[in-house]
Amino acid sequence: MSDHEQPAGPDVSVRVGWAEDAPAVAAVQVRAWQTEYVGVLPTATLEGLDAERFAEAWRASLTRPQDARNRVLVALERSAVRGFAVTGPASDPDLDPIVAGEVVELTVDPEHTRRGHGSRLLQACADTLRADRFGTAVLWLAAADDVRRRFLGEAGWAADGAHRELDLHGDGTVRVKQVRLHTDLGRE
Repeated sequence: MSDHEQPAGPDVSVRVGWAEDAPAVAAVQVRAWQTEYVGVLPTATLEGLDAERFAEAWRASLTRPQDARNRVLVALERSAVRGFAVTGPASDPDLDPIVAGEVVELTVDPEHTRRGHGSRLLQACADTLRADRFGTAVLWLAAADDVRRRFLGEAGWAADGAHRELDLHGDGTVRVKQVRLHTDLGRE
């Protein structure tokens, strides 16, 4: 068993995020982006990511969400934040935000992957979206991210044919192609 394949201990959980989690969520986000976006974003951009600035934005979203159905979930190992997810109504114009929810973000600290945090977060997202009375869920994924697509596919997510290209700087220099995955939440 490699260092990244250690079984999770009994003291792991997922809960709704609190304002006090903002610095830890921001730190996970910066570490993840600095790993995931190598070769996509310029090195200077990645090196300039500021966890403190991100923490301010997270604190605001945790204390004053734009919609009552927007949720931030955190994966914990003991009391340390190891990942986070954001759910809410689907934002795409071709989807009904009453029926379709969205996993806006699903991120695990790159130093703590393969310990079940992503699976627990994904399940908590589905449970949260179902509790918010959504029947389906969508998630946007970088088209080239085969590892995450396989992970989501094994959890019952599949491409729905929608795709988009993000222009990250607004000047055409950094583009990211994405595909949309969906799953049936099986409202009970």
